Amino acid sequence: MSRRGALAGAGLALGLICAAATAADSPPPAASEAQIAAPVGTRNGREIYTRFREGLADPNCDAATSERWQRHFANAPKQLASGNSDALALFGYVVDALREASLPTEYALIPFVESGYKPGARSGSGPAGLWQFIALTARNHAVAIRPGYDGRLSPVESTQAAVRYLKTLHGMFAGDWRLAVMAYNAGEYRVLGALKNSGQEARSARPESLSGMPAISVGYVRKLHALSCVLDRADDSAEWLRALDRPITLLAPAALPADADSLDAWAAAKGFDVALVKRINPAFADGRIARAGSGVRVLAPIASTALAGTVTDPVAAVATASAEAAARTVTLADAAGVEPSAAATTAAQRTHTVAAGDSLWRIARRYDVQMRDLLARNGMTPRSKLHPGMVLKIDAAK
Repeated sequence: MSRRGALAGAGLALGLICAAATAADSPPPAASEAQIAAPVGTRNGREIYTRFREGLADPNCDAATSERWQRHFANAPKQLASGNSDALALFGYVVDALREASLPTEYALIPFVESGYKPGARSGSGPAGLWQFIALTARNHAVAIRPGYDGRLSPVESTQAAVRYLKTLHGMFAGDWRLAVMAYNAGEYRVLGALKNSGQEARSARPESLSGMPAISVGYVRKLHALSCVLDRADDSAEWLRALDRPITLLAPAALPADADSLDAWAAAKGFDVALVKRINPAFADGRIARAGSGVRVLAPIASTALAGTVTDPVAAVATASAEAAARTVTLADAAGVEPSAAATTAAQRTHTVAAGDSLWRIARRYDVQMRDLLARNGMTPRSKLHPGMVLKIDAAK
């Protein structure tokens, strides 16, 4: 938003993605070890991407999609594919927060544009953190800034504020994510005024034709949709999908105890990867927890029972993680052809809820099943039409 300022060097220098063999040229990747048995406290990276795609309000990419911004973000998929980046885990955390709030996942692309999903990102003009809030905007949304602690650099605090604000804007503008993004960028009163001056209403607005909106705010919508389309094209690459096909750490908010004085010591006591915890929680200067900062929430791995009693949002974090883990469970015994237990059999029988823009071909490829099998399991033919909300059986009944 103009109140937050733009991140210096808006282009994400993410490097070239691996050479892409399209799905038409090469078969879908076989089930990996990560798919067969994801370690405790992780989920498969492809599931994060699937949740993102299923939550999009506008998944269709056509000739009207900005070619300029697609070229600008052409290398963005590499950041998710990189095993040396925290981006996919943080992206999954934000996607989950948006899905929990019943918001479109287009909003999960805002930190891509603003910070490249780097929690410690700072701009010379003042904005900071995943969402690049300026100090005034942070204070207006109850994000704490005090000596030794900058809540803009907290993925927990800044994401909570951003999702809360986006939820308000989404309702204010009749569920039109484009108007909400314009308002996030330029302010809600600017959009309300533009609607009035254009003789339009939110429920039937044509955002691109609003009178008086700054070009940067209109362009922000084009940026997000173009980035969404870049990711959509990336999943045509079997090589890119294989790069996502790895265990990704599940992250959840955790409350620091009142007597904690060092982020490193707290993480070590919990048995976490100390470097990871410090890297994704740069809100504390040098990892020191001032007395005024104790009791705040940090982002931490969900690992076994290490967070028992400290996860402050178990419904959104642990319950979501458990449900997703159950949905993907395929045991090593199943893979080896051993008779699975009743519980494992039930968990392995996946379903897919059709979203706008889905196709039978894309669904079959996403779950690595043959098109003919998908059709047979759902009593369909290649000419059958999909409708949002339909629930398709992915696996054969056991």
